[in-house]
Amino acid sequence: QVQLAESGGGSVQAGGSLRLSCAASGYFYDSVCMAWFRQAPGKEREGVAAIFIGNNSTKYAAPVKGRFTISQGGAKHTVYLQMNGLQPEDTALYFCASDVGVGYCYLSPSEYNSWGQGTQVTVSS
Repeated sequence: QVQLAESGGGSVQAGGSLRLSCAASGYFYDSVCMAWFRQAPGKEREGVAAIFIGNNSTKYAAPVKGRFTISQGGAKHTVYLQMNGLQPEDTALYFCASDVGVGYCYLSPSEYNSWGQGTQVTVSS
């Protein structure tokens, strides 16, 4: 059974930075997509960034491209989301998600079967 453990949320002022971490357990191979999604109150869950563990291929949503970086490192199946230049509109509950992949990851929630519990990111102006 796959389990995801997230950490790293918090509160910052606009222009600040935060780094989120997600560790997945239960995978025994590298054909895995790991992704970050976010959901603000009253809005739908949206994809932020994804990475394919086997080849390090990444994908970003347009609103975060150039400000956020997804990477893997440390223990196997651990990914990070470095968020720079945070803005109030980035305020949301951030979720880590994962699923088996084939080399390219999507940013649609329906593509992922395993989810973390979420970590809050709050950016004040």
